[in-house]
Amino acid sequence: MEKLYYESAYRKEFEGTVLSCEPGKNGFEIVLDQTAFYPEGGGQPADTGILGGVRVLDVHEKNGRIVHMTKEPLTPGETVWGKIDWDRRFLHMQEHSGEHLVSGLIHGRFGYDNVGFHMGAEEVTIDFNGLLEWKDLMEIEAEANRLIWENEEVYAGFPPKEELADLDYRSKKELSGEIRIVKIPGADICACCGTHVARTGEIGLVKFLSMIHYKGGVRISLLCGRAAMMDYEKRREQLQNISVLLSVKPLEAFGAVEKLKGETERLKEALSKNGKRIIEMETAGLKKRDGRLYLLEPDFDGLMLRHLANRMLEEGRGETVLALGETAGGFLYVLGSRTEDMRQLSKELNGLLSGRGGGSQQMAQGTFFAAPESVSAVLKNCGFRPAKESGDEPGERGRL
Repeated sequence: MEKLYYESAYRKEFEGTVLSCEPGKNGFEIVLDQTAFYPEGGGQPADTGILGGVRVLDVHEKNGRIVHMTKEPLTPGETVWGKIDWDRRFLHMQEHSGEHLVSGLIHGRFGYDNVGFHMGAEEVTIDFNGLLEWKDLMEIEAEANRLIWENEEVYAGFPPKEELADLDYRSKKELSGEIRIVKIPGADICACCGTHVARTGEIGLVKFLSMIHYKGGVRISLLCGRAAMMDYEKRREQLQNISVLLSVKPLEAFGAVEKLKGETERLKEALSKNGKRIIEMETAGLKKRDGRLYLLEPDFDGLMLRHLANRMLEEGRGETVLALGETAGGFLYVLGSRTEDMRQLSKELNGLLSGRGGGSQQMAQGTFFAAPESVSAVLKNCGFRPAKESGDEPGERGRL
């Protein structure tokens, strides 16, 4: 089988004869006498496209043959026209060539090996067997982009044996027979089966996104070419939207967010203090009583309700307390007790009031999806009394 993608990575269309078409796991497996479709391998995804009018979904190499996966069959012996998805192919060429720049430069400067490479839908990742600092990575990025702007020629081919013997090239494993070499002046010489651009300028751009420690080394995430430009546009749009919300220029957004965060923290602290004062005021007039008590605070959220229930228990204002707050369609609740199992009680109340929630033996929380009169009737039947007795406050605040 002739691998046309090795003759030219820029070949978009071709003609081939169908040698076989066999049923496969998810459709049909088609073999041609020649193909421009690159099979998955070396960290690079397979090409997709059209073959004889049917969609090529995946391509693999099996026992030296390039197998095209399709949903529909083709007839053995017929000559078919093939067309690859060029945008996908060219992006892979940019990414794979960009990976060589980065891997070669890191190997040359630090001696680390590329021990893992993946071209994903969202980003490219490369694993190295040594540690780097982010400042080191930024220097590598700058050098890689310098070589891109110098538009160096990229060689990808099969050197003669005598020439190959003199080459000091990178390889993840021991190779024999014909060995395909990718060479970028000033950056890399590596054994590789992938498709590549003809000149470094076509890579367009290399941009690192992140770096994490991984298996004793580092995993680097990056983008190349069109993917890097698209990512930049998304980030520009996000920054523009943020700056509009903050009423500042885009490059002033960080300072504005930092200021806003400080103001938010101060507001949270003030709210917390005020919340404690409110709870103190609400519990100050409560008499110490035994049994099950409830207290309705319509404007309290879950956190405030927990603080309220804890304070009531600490001050002995009920053996079992139920703090209630209003929410859309029902009531938030927090149950706490010094003597009862709240897991069982919350389960019982949830069943009677279409509730959801749970917790520990000491405290449970959730939501009752029921009308006030239903909640009032159920609580009364379950032995709950208002923590504020009738007449304690005008309007009987705190009661259902």
